[in-house]
Amino acid sequence: MSDNFLTLEAFEEASDKVKEVTFETKLISSDYFSNQCGNNVFLKPENMQRTGAYKIRGAYYRISKLSDEERSKGVITASAGNHAQGVAYAAKAYGCRAVIVMPTTTPLIKVNRTKALGAEVVLHGDVYDDAAAMALKMAEEEGLTFVHPFDDLGVATGQGSIAMEIFKELPTVDYILVPIGGGGLATGVSTLTKLLHPDTKVIGVEPEGAACLTASLKKGKVTTLKTASTIADGTAVKTPGSNIFPYLQKNLDEVLTVPDSDLVTAFLDMVENHKMIVENSGLLTVAALKQLKCKGKKVVSILSGGNMDVITMSSVVQNGLIQRDRIFTVSVLLPDKPGELARVSGIIAEESGNVIKLEHNQFVTTNRTEAVELRITLEAFGTEHKAQIIEALDKKGFRPRVVRPVL
Repeated sequence: MSDNFLTLEAFEEASDKVKEVTFETKLISSDYFSNQCGNNVFLKPENMQRTGAYKIRGAYYRISKLSDEERSKGVITASAGNHAQGVAYAAKAYGCRAVIVMPTTTPLIKVNRTKALGAEVVLHGDVYDDAAAMALKMAEEEGLTFVHPFDDLGVATGQGSIAMEIFKELPTVDYILVPIGGGGLATGVSTLTKLLHPDTKVIGVEPEGAACLTASLKKGKVTTLKTASTIADGTAVKTPGSNIFPYLQKNLDEVLTVPDSDLVTAFLDMVENHKMIVENSGLLTVAALKQLKCKGKKVVSILSGGNMDVITMSSVVQNGLIQRDRIFTVSVLLPDKPGELARVSGIIAEESGNVIKLEHNQFVTTNRTEAVELRITLEAFGTEHKAQIIEALDKKGFRPRVVRPVL
């Protein structure tokens, strides 16, 4: 059956098939990111896709290729996020049973969304590997078809429909950047690209803390990382797919890695300049733009998804503002007597700083009249403005010391 997938005929079939359930995600030209990296950057906004991610493509196409008998028995998968919703939606569209095994640590909102799509949710284990083992066991016991999140040639073919859409809109694209977790999306996109336009470069992007494909390519075989630690939870995979690995070896031109800190600032850039919420895994290709050595080329960054919970979003925004020096905290020592706080506030006001929070500690020394500590959390316009405020406080004798903000 594998011979029927990842061929030009299969990609064409998948591209037509997924139109039944996908939204049209037209390319967005980005002046901001183009100026940042010196290339002509376009965004493929799969964060705006049905279920909030590209996963619906592979799931729907894979289920479409099952026999009537297989669909009558149902499908099963293991996932804590986008793939779960993709399989649930696709199964509902075909009227077949869907069982999704999710780790017990899965956020409630993702569990409820998956249930709302008509799937049966089974909570098992602390991590994906535990859930996957249970799903495979249930598949064997109940005759269900296991739809793997990435290591399935049919699923990868469905994901490749993204590349077909890119070439129809921008046939002269020079580079396509694609996020990598297990490698299913990268397999589909890179394989179809080389079939249609072999001169177009496909660059995979992994988080530094979960660079399983980089390790595997280096060793020339599928390699398992000891740990996978990254805020890009959708790509926190320790082992790339063994079935798809040969395609990745053959068709990817390069693999880049991105630190979590770059994802944080990329989130801010995306929100402020494009007014879009993109999850950390989906931002890998944007964060990697500055690593490109080319200039003046047409580059497409695939934004793979936008499913991010509000708590994570809040944390990323706060940390991004701190990284950009738009929020910072200074500690100053001043005598514990009337007027000193007003004097500090006056200096900050003169420099157009905005005070967010004050913390007054009278017990920093045993002699309160000599000195008490004042920690001031401020909002600034950026690094230069921050330095300007600190310099002004220093000139007035307060000897400011920058400390980590606690918001």
